[in-house]
Amino acid sequence: MTTRKILVTSALPYANGDIHLGHLMETIQTDIWVRLQKMQGHDCVYVCADDAHGTAIMLSAEKRGITAEQLIAEVQANHERDFAGFHIGFDNYYSTHSDENRELSEAIFKKLDANGHIARRNISQLFDPEKKLFLADRYITGSCPKCQAPGQYGDNCEACGSTYSPAELIDPRSVISGATPIEKESEHLFFRLPEFRDMLREWTRSGTLQEQVANKLAEWLDDDLQEWDISRDAPYFGFEIPGAPGKYFYVWLDAPIGYMASFANYCQRSGKDFDAYWRVDSDAEVYHFIGKDIINFHTLFWPAMLSSAGYRTPTAVYTHGFLTVDGTKMSKSRGTFVNASTYLEHLDPEYLRYYLAAKLSASIDDLDLNLEDFAQRVNSDLVGKVVNIASRCAGFISKGFASKLASTPDNIALLTEMQAARAEIAAFYEQREYGKAVRLIMALADKANQYINDKEPWVIAKQDKQSAELQAICSTGINAFRLLMIYLKPVLPAMAEKAEQFLSVAPLMWQDLEQLLSDHTINKFTPLMTRVEMDKVKAMINQTQQAYESKQQSAATEASAPAEDQTGFEPTIEFADFAKVDLRLARIISAEHVDGADKLLRLSLDLGKDKQGADIVRTVLSGIKSAYEPQQLIGKLTVVVANLAPRKMKFGTSEGMILAAGPGGKDIWLLEPHEGAEPGLRVT
Repeated sequence: MTTRKILVTSALPYANGDIHLGHLMETIQTDIWVRLQKMQGHDCVYVCADDAHGTAIMLSAEKRGITAEQLIAEVQANHERDFAGFHIGFDNYYSTHSDENRELSEAIFKKLDANGHIARRNISQLFDPEKKLFLADRYITGSCPKCQAPGQYGDNCEACGSTYSPAELIDPRSVISGATPIEKESEHLFFRLPEFRDMLREWTRSGTLQEQVANKLAEWLDDDLQEWDISRDAPYFGFEIPGAPGKYFYVWLDAPIGYMASFANYCQRSGKDFDAYWRVDSDAEVYHFIGKDIINFHTLFWPAMLSSAGYRTPTAVYTHGFLTVDGTKMSKSRGTFVNASTYLEHLDPEYLRYYLAAKLSASIDDLDLNLEDFAQRVNSDLVGKVVNIASRCAGFISKGFASKLASTPDNIALLTEMQAARAEIAAFYEQREYGKAVRLIMALADKANQYINDKEPWVIAKQDKQSAELQAICSTGINAFRLLMIYLKPVLPAMAEKAEQFLSVAPLMWQDLEQLLSDHTINKFTPLMTRVEMDKVKAMINQTQQAYESKQQSAATEASAPAEDQTGFEPTIEFADFAKVDLRLARIISAEHVDGADKLLRLSLDLGKDKQGADIVRTVLSGIKSAYEPQQLIGKLTVVVANLAPRKMKFGTSEGMILAAGPGGKDIWLLEPHEGAEPGLRVT
């Protein structure tokens, strides 16, 4: 077999957030493909990097009081830890904020410019006059110009679906400072993408893309392609554009170049020839694995830029759909937007690797992680079928035959049939039809288990623990298990390593499918995988949900606490604002501790009667636990903000806010029963 020279990449995770299950679906898909190539003896290199530039990273670092460099270094360490936890075998994981990426980005830009593919012209944008920053669409909110829905971002309305320009928003506000944006002109640099229409039409139909993707691109290519704005104004965290002071490369220009930069860094360490992979006449293969939300960057802008700059284009761009959980979009509030680190606290990473592999295909359709099915399939397939074969046979070999396999297995025909599937399974992996590969592997596991059931080695062992027939039957089972583990090794590298230790063999390669173990001594069997416990799955979801609620509560608290001015008081408000506050006298009719809360008490308040004569009772969570035991509060009077919107907190919903006086701590004073009037009285 001819050795292939292959470079593989996954999309770059943004250096402003955690790795979550959506990222993992892509890197697991890529990693399985790469591991197959390496098992087959091909020269395959897998590189990735953090996407480390942009306004969002600059603002996040500023908010935390650290430099952008400190932020991206911290995030990269976390990303590498999480990917390693899921056995993602990068040959190089890097950052787009690197010397290699700066040099390549500048060199490619200069080639684009020299070739006449860069245009310069002034454009008008919304500008934050307080922050001194041009605002991207997501940093502007206001009311939709079509349906007047409030709180919409600067490019489209989530309420009515309309699209518009940020300048059309009603009462626009900067998300960053709250200031009203102004329009301001600035010179920008553009990549002349329309000049590559013919080249892109040919390239996108050359077999480099899935048909669904090529069809979608054909729609875009038939419309008027727009020139691509590749510049951003200072302040911006990124690379300054040569010859354009105060202008920076837009993050999406240097992000795909980051693939090349990460590989260049690997070449420096490994001695590989960078140009041998990226020159136009290269015989190497280059593959990108990406999500369907970034198709345009990878299949229009990127190949056009490479073409202009004199580099080869990708052999293929493999696009996948989104990951849903229990049939719906991943949700933080429902606890299904699970971070990699949270998953690893509760579950074996290879559960997820296997489940995703069992459902992945070469299409761009979304993949659903059904949590009940997740547990059942892993338990049934891996524990109940594959591991079961080894566990049923190993003990008999160990006890009766000094751990030595027979020279001739009992059922050569079964093992030959399993070996004969190697070309079909390899083809399914190569074509990214992992689900089909897994189904075929499990069908073989079923046959092996049925063989053991039919032979009943446990019955033979009761009669003669050293029967040659028993040894041959169990040797067939152990060989079947070994073949299955070779097939599953791209998916389950950690389990395969445990199996190699049990089998006492060198790291398994694809060519090892051609031989069987004969007169071979194995090691003592130890459990290779435990069952998925639904309690742990639920604990993972609950932890994710609680973390989200806690973050929302902290954000709400922070938002409701504006900075003091120089007098020590809160910023001034207008009388009309104060007049909206409805203050009512209330009597505390019950009080109790809140489980898990250090400062809160749950109060039931009597606010008198409504217009129909019904009692008005409100539940309020109040941070006065330091001053009172619950029983001390019953009967006391307090003033409550009666028209405050209910607020969902970590420990329940609070339907108002009570007012009290005092310096805090143990000194918080409420009214005694004789000091006030009837509940419901308005306080003015």
